[in-house]
Amino acid sequence: MKRAAPGELAPVLYHQTVASFSMPEWAVAAGYDGVILDLQHGELGLEAACGILRSIPRDNAYAYARVGSLDPAPILRLLDSGARGIVAPTVESRSRAEALVAATKYPPAGNRSLGPSRPALYPGDSYTGAGNRAVSAVAQIETRAGVDRAEEIVSTPGLDSVYIGPADLAVSHGLPGRGDWEDGPVREAIAHLREVTAAHGVTLGIYSGRPEYAAGLLADGLIDYVGLGIDLVLLNRAFGDTIAGLDSARSARSNS
Repeated sequence: MKRAAPGELAPVLYHQTVASFSMPEWAVAAGYDGVILDLQHGELGLEAACGILRSIPRDNAYAYARVGSLDPAPILRLLDSGARGIVAPTVESRSRAEALVAATKYPPAGNRSLGPSRPALYPGDSYTGAGNRAVSAVAQIETRAGVDRAEEIVSTPGLDSVYIGPADLAVSHGLPGRGDWEDGPVREAIAHLREVTAAHGVTLGIYSGRPEYAAGLLADGLIDYVGLGIDLVLLNRAFGDTIAGLDSARSARSNS
């Protein structure tokens, strides 16, 4: 994940938890830049995720996948299918960040096996060099312990980005699992992670379910990109809004 250049829009992705090939296409058509296929939560499995990745155009730099663990085998499958970023959950130590880089990058930066199974995935003079530039290793920091060890995590060679999970971070502080904190330890953690990532040339993103909250973080220069919404939550909201528009007519009919 590269920081947007002056004049460029900050990237916006969404979390996908269901096995839909058409949803990324609809999201991009609506203005999203890409997707985080979520294999940690929801019903999306490895086979479906690999198929979805192959359906996304190669030039989309924001076809990401969040894995449930740092097992290199499924990470390799996702990368060979075209994932441009691997998001590792609950990174709380330098060793986990190093394991993420090792699974995501080709030697000498990491240990990713060379087995291209999708043609022209990384064009350039050096396939491995182009692959390492094209693929982002993203450490998700979502606990108090991760924030406390931010310096050792963010300074890991080969790490490209940090992604904040604000609701879990709030829970780790004994707070309700909300994501839209304007003050308190979660907001302080966001500011701290901004300082640490900026010092090491690493980008910073966050999950948010509220566009106005994410807009404020972007305006304040605290984040570089956002994961905005989850497919099922967005669908639930659309279902609710749609059926609510018929409530008065249904009520009037039932009272007649």
